[in-house]
Amino acid sequence: MISTKGRYALRVMIDLAEHQGEDHIPLKDIAERQQISKKYLEIIAKELVDGKLVAGVSGKGGGYRLVRKPEEYNVGEILELMEGSLATVACLACDAPACERAESCQTLPMWSEFDKMTHDYFYSKKLTDLIG
Repeated sequence: MISTKGRYALRVMIDLAEHQGEDHIPLKDIAERQQISKKYLEIIAKELVDGKLVAGVSGKGGGYRLVRKPEEYNVGEILELMEGSLATVACLACDAPACERAESCQTLPMWSEFDKMTHDYFYSKKLTDLIG
């Protein structure tokens, strides 16, 4: 399940993409347009900056902007930055230890197929696909 943090991060990225012609966009403007708490957006924005998806500048004239063109971002990278692994079961997470039951697990092929579909879906969607 995608948390509010992941969903709100997508909304922030869409907002930045829609206002990319402007300089740095103040977080208060994004919060107002998206009707999200500025305090919560501060946490999300910091993670987006730390993940190098956006750049932030403090002080007068400060705010946030995309570091790449909107079409160069895919939804999967944004969600994984905010959510961590999107694996549906623990044994398929990229940092999971080898499962002792993998050879005999009757459900593993199903989970693997589902994870691949989920991954491929989110990584095939560009930020520009979400812009209205």
